[in-house]
Amino acid sequence: MTTALVTGATAGIGAEFARQLAARGDDLVLVARNAERLEASAADLRTRYGVTVEVLIADLAVREDVARVADRLADPGRPVDVLVNNAGFGDPTRLLDADTSPHERALDVMGAAVLVLGNTAARAMVARGHGQVVTVASLSAWITQGSYSAVKSFAKLYSEALSNELHGTGVTATALCPGWVRTEFHERAAIDAGRIPAPVWVSAQRCVSECLADADAGKAISLPTKRWKLAALALQHLPRGAVRAITRQVDRARN
Repeated sequence: MTTALVTGATAGIGAEFARQLAARGDDLVLVARNAERLEASAADLRTRYGVTVEVLIADLAVREDVARVADRLADPGRPVDVLVNNAGFGDPTRLLDADTSPHERALDVMGAAVLVLGNTAARAMVARGHGQVVTVASLSAWITQGSYSAVKSFAKLYSEALSNELHGTGVTATALCPGWVRTEFHERAAIDAGRIPAPVWVSAQRCVSECLADADAGKAISLPTKRWKLAALALQHLPRGAVRAITRQVDRARN
């Protein structure tokens, strides 16, 4: 029986990972900050799919909480076969704003925690000779949108570097890099996404199903849909000045 640990598991892409992993028969360890939502999600998944669901209440901006999740990943008596490093958030705070705490929290949750949990899980998986580490990055890693692009660039490159070190071990690392996904992410971040054209959006279901297939295939990067693959390819080869100009247009559209 396979066990998957999902961070940020009560909403958006994380909740969809939990559903699809449970649907294929994986037992789950769900990690999130909100105890009430966490318990409700766990109860629903147990009832709907008949899998074992463990909950860990943790704020991944707090090092002690990260350490508790890392201890769970390292526990040889309760092996975790799949880690989904998903916890994250968006924030409309500008880099020039006086309060830098949102950016520091982003680095803690989507940078430091990703590193600690990914490394811990990978070491335990290598010892067993199999496993998958999935890190939710973003297509924003290809553009220059405030601290979010910066931290998601770290997540993407970290995952690729981990994939290199894991080559030949039986363990893989995959970075999921979605564009605009229909979740509550934008509302919670106070981002007005109403002006984003409908064809740009991707469902969380498709995003996660393609990522799980890519992870099973051992791919280092998962870009859902052909349109986002083409977007990443174009952004990769455009002059950086053009990428910055595109980012300014995206900022105007969402604001």
